[in-house]
Amino acid sequence: MSRMNILLIEDSDTLRRSISVGLSHLGFTVEEAADGCTGLNIAMHNQYDLIILDIMLPGIDGLNILETLRKQNNNVKIIILSAKNETDDKVRGLLSGADDYLAKPFVFDELHARVLALLRREGDLRYQDCITLQDFSLDLVTREFRYRQQEIKLTLSEYKIIELLFRRNNTIVSLETLTSALAGNFDYVSKNTIHVHISSIRKKIKQFGGELPLIHKRGHGYILENAS
Repeated sequence: MSRMNILLIEDSDTLRRSISVGLSHLGFTVEEAADGCTGLNIAMHNQYDLIILDIMLPGIDGLNILETLRKQNNNVKIIILSAKNETDDKVRGLLSGADDYLAKPFVFDELHARVLALLRREGDLRYQDCITLQDFSLDLVTREFRYRQQEIKLTLSEYKIIELLFRRNNTIVSLETLTSALAGNFDYVSKNTIHVHISSIRKKIKQFGGELPLIHKRGHGYILENAS
């Protein structure tokens, strides 16, 4: 099953990198553009499942990019990111053809939720609402983690770790990747913090009589094995 492709057009290096890293960790393929001219050229010559588009860009602004794509009958899903958060700005963006509008500043989890909502609305068969692993299931919409239909309550940090491991099951996920996903690419999270969270997850699962098939590859990271 192929990965979903996202084009990210954002001129802030810090924000663009943070979003790109976060989405990549979650299994998306992300291509980046730092200005409007480059972004429009890439969007016109390639196919994407979703475009995340800043409004105030050097070269060509985001609204012109949006209008140009729609005039060419390009129906790719588009989420606008903008520091302009007045109602009139949002209405203009949506009427110009955007599928969603997210005002800055925002937290990554909200952007992630909006991306999933749009892809789910599109009904793409590559999108998974739920990932199963032996007797475990992870609902990506409700964020419920279950063992044999019994819900295991996780903290937000624990959920982020589990989601990343489930999305990449049968693949080693490095400690650097886990710490970056947990920190949101801004704050520092130690590798030991990851071990502590995983120990807590194991204990919670054990209370229900289960054991997560999670292997610690010393010096490399963690891997969920035997995916169903």
